[in-house]
Amino acid sequence: MNYVRTAMLLAAMTALFMGIGFLIGGQSGMMIALAIAAAMNLFSYWNADKMVLRMHHAQEIDERAAPEFYRIVQQLAQNAGLPMPKVYLINNPQPNAFATGRNPENAAVAATTGLLEMLSPEEVAGVMAHELAHVKNHDTLIMTITATIAGAISMLANFAFFFGGNRNNPLGIVGVLLTMIVAPMAAMVVQMAISRTREYAADRMGAEICGEPMWLASALAKIAGGVERIHNPDAEANPATSHMFIMNPLSGERMDNLFSTHPNTQNRIDELRKLSEAGLGTGGRATVGRSTRAPADFDGPWGGTGSGSGRSRRSSVPSHPKGPWG
Repeated sequence: MNYVRTAMLLAAMTALFMGIGFLIGGQSGMMIALAIAAAMNLFSYWNADKMVLRMHHAQEIDERAAPEFYRIVQQLAQNAGLPMPKVYLINNPQPNAFATGRNPENAAVAATTGLLEMLSPEEVAGVMAHELAHVKNHDTLIMTITATIAGAISMLANFAFFFGGNRNNPLGIVGVLLTMIVAPMAAMVVQMAISRTREYAADRMGAEICGEPMWLASALAKIAGGVERIHNPDAEANPATSHMFIMNPLSGERMDNLFSTHPNTQNRIDELRKLSEAGLGTGGRATVGRSTRAPADFDGPWGGTGSGSGRSRRSSVPSHPKGPWG
């Protein structure tokens, strides 16, 4: 049902895009608009992952740089039947994470240093399982396409003011003004609806991948508090990428409303709790070992003294962190 709903929403966005093209230039305008959308999506297909990682200053790591975090991702990828994705760290105190890539063979997962500092290894496993669920479901490609079409709709809506007054426009100047106002808003609503649909699906599959729904539930509660308190300058500078994160990095969303990029956190936790009560929890399938070494370029979550912040500092996580149940 989630896939059917997503397909319907994508169809609605495409129809809206083509309708604006028709308003601007009739049937030929509609075909030109479709060609523009195809070109933008083709570019995004090959380059969106690199662009997003660069926007957030993500640095690729290997097992030597962050062995515990890398092994968690490695074990989860095996659980999910996925190729090992590239693993990135973002030197940012806000707890958050995202996945990107056009397909599982070219996927990447990224987590902030704030996420690794604030969460236990079990909770980190829950978060990364959620991100790998996005990869397995091809959500990273879906979200890239929707973001591209939404941006193109806004662009065409602005063009409508200059080119919508021709004889092919059946609505006149009133229709042009309505298009400028309503079309971008409608595109945003559809984009957010797709994002929220995919988040619920990824929560469920992520719980199955790691084997413990409450690991992710506990992580979401901590992340929600962190994003409310901690500013994310890179996300503020690139708000179009906010839907990719496990939680909206721009602000703590308190309501499951029409314009939120993510479902209400408590609603997500409640759904995960239902999965746990239904017997999904198996004791956890991810490896969450304790012996770690921090990356060289980050003040990592395991007592590292990297150069990421220009000074040494003590980790906020105990050397033997407890799981999400204390």
